[in-house]
Amino acid sequence: MILVAGAGAMGASIAYHLALANARDVVLCDRGEIASGSTSRAMGGVRQQFSTAPEVELARESIAFFESLGEPFFNQVGYLFLASSEDGLAALEERVALMEQLGVAVERVDPSFVAGLAVDDVLGAAFGPKDGTADPAGVARELVRRAAELGVEVRANTGAAELAGSADTVVIACGPWSAALGAQLGVELPVRPLCRQLLLTSPVSMPDRLPLVVECETGFHFRRRGDGLVLAMNDPEPRWGFDTVVDDSVFGDRVARLVRRFPAAAGATIADAWAGLYDMTADAHPIIGRVGDGVFAACGFSGHGFMQSPAVGRALAEEILTGASSFDLSPYRLERFAGELAFPEKLVL
Repeated sequence: MILVAGAGAMGASIAYHLALANARDVVLCDRGEIASGSTSRAMGGVRQQFSTAPEVELARESIAFFESLGEPFFNQVGYLFLASSEDGLAALEERVALMEQLGVAVERVDPSFVAGLAVDDVLGAAFGPKDGTADPAGVARELVRRAAELGVEVRANTGAAELAGSADTVVIACGPWSAALGAQLGVELPVRPLCRQLLLTSPVSMPDRLPLVVECETGFHFRRRGDGLVLAMNDPEPRWGFDTVVDDSVFGDRVARLVRRFPAAAGATIADAWAGLYDMTADAHPIIGRVGDGVFAACGFSGHGFMQSPAVGRALAEEILTGASSFDLSPYRLERFAGELAFPEKLVL
């Protein structure tokens, strides 16, 4: 039996791709409901614009799958990065050059093409037209549905520890809870939880196809969800741990930032707020591949797991079933933590 632990977007993709490759006796389990963990609380951005080639390549290989899903699962409205300082512009140009080198669609644009966006302070902007926004829980549930149709046994409200003893192979895809399961299986996974919160505004007048907008210097970003906007930004001090209590002290600051960048939101209030967990590693790159005897992992995505899940699901399924992957997984091996970490990802939103 191949046991996939964690029925969020990542685990669902792995189970689905195992089934597509004709694997038999695959069980997908979750200690809660399907897509009820970090996936259900995710921003839902799907981008290819990163600062390191390995992250770009994972995202690039995933875009076609999201495109195949189409609406309402995926809205290809693009990602718009805005630089308002010389340092921010230099970093933006460096990323654009990397995208061009890797064959990713990205354009230097005049950001005023977005109706209502205040860009008087912007020195440069980059737009990824193939990027967009998605419904993470909806995508995960669709993948679980497809996996089940292909013969995967889905076990909600079932902890992996209950089933691991009967499995020939265990795949750890539990996001921030991966380290705990790894420890039960005798594997040390250097993953720790970081609390991130999202705020949803009251209705705002906006373009139908508003891109996800990111301020390079601050990391403040927002996207459309229904008739409101979801806002996110790093907390002043990182909130390490599993506590997901919402900090309402930042509401005023976040709304002010939104109104400054998108004046049409003047008068908007925070209608809802929630917090979720990133599964962070020291270099913000994930751990993908074999981590022990009969144990594989796909965790530590540092906030990028949902958008990279299609490529990771396929690559890891190949490695589990054939011992090798058509995708280069060498940058993501657990063994790298034994030495000096190279190429840490800087664009963590």
